[in-house]
Amino acid sequence: MAEPKKEKPINLGVFNSTGEDGITSAELIALVLSAVWIAAVTGFYVFSGEGNDATGFNSLKFVMTLMSIFLPIAVIWIGAIAARSARIMRSESERLQAAIDAMRHTYVEQFQSAGMGVKPSFEKKLDDIAAAQKMTESALVTFTSSRERDASKNSAKKPAVAATADASEGQSSLALGTPAEELDPPISIPDFIRALHFPETPDDHEGFDALRRALRDRQTAKLVQASQDVLTLLSQDGIYMDDLRPDRARPEIWRSFSRGERGRPVAALGGVRDRSSLALTAGRMRQDPIFRDAVHHFLREFDKTFVEFESNASDEDIAALSNTRTARAFMLLGRVTGTFD
Repeated sequence: MAEPKKEKPINLGVFNSTGEDGITSAELIALVLSAVWIAAVTGFYVFSGEGNDATGFNSLKFVMTLMSIFLPIAVIWIGAIAARSARIMRSESERLQAAIDAMRHTYVEQFQSAGMGVKPSFEKKLDDIAAAQKMTESALVTFTSSRERDASKNSAKKPAVAATADASEGQSSLALGTPAEELDPPISIPDFIRALHFPETPDDHEGFDALRRALRDRQTAKLVQASQDVLTLLSQDGIYMDDLRPDRARPEIWRSFSRGERGRPVAALGGVRDRSSLALTAGRMRQDPIFRDAVHHFLREFDKTFVEFESNASDEDIAALSNTRTARAFMLLGRVTGTFD
């Protein structure tokens, strides 16, 4: 009820400041120009002797004379009226803006005085729902069942890829001339996950150490190199995995995918929602055969390696892997290519 009372002084102040009730400068200029023009035309006819011509009345000449006298005056006053209309529109826009500012200020004051800095109930409910959702999502992703807790404690000692572990167990029977990398111990799960995320900065010594150990493992090296290829190609279009914030899928969905499940049960793996990244990637898949071949090679290597990794990994390990740059690239490219369909 208090808002209409506040609008009246705002409107009157704006209206009176523009001088719409009196003669404005544009109208004064129009009056002066009209008087000057009439004086000039009168002087022309007086001193040129056109009024003493007794040849008779000529209607066409009379009409042309009237047009030559009054048409410029009409143009002058049209311009004056247009200037006045523009000034009125400008004052109206200022009045509306002032009214909107007053209403906004009143709205803010009402909430501050009524709630004493407390948010409205519906905003609090939304915040509570969002906080609960985040807590639930975090709990679902990082949750580890009781029967797997003991195994997850020893993940640093377990090999990341079963095939590599099998090869290293038989290293005593290797013939002469075996490459040195065949004699290296299998890469651990933490090093495997860290290598697939790649070093963060040039000073990330831990990341580079994990990457070097991954490159000495034959199976892991194939995935690392394939991931590096697609990440480099994606960066050419301005697509960087650090900019993506995909929906995180639960570990049991990743396990279902490794067991060959496709369609709706594993659709959550395609949790990338960035429309520009999806559109750019899909367009390049259609137009660039080199990029298309690199993507299919990467998807095959990730699928094959993850099947072996999943058998040794805990739910926490899978959740950590899903947050690496390599896994984000897999989620993006898998959605574009329909891998999860």
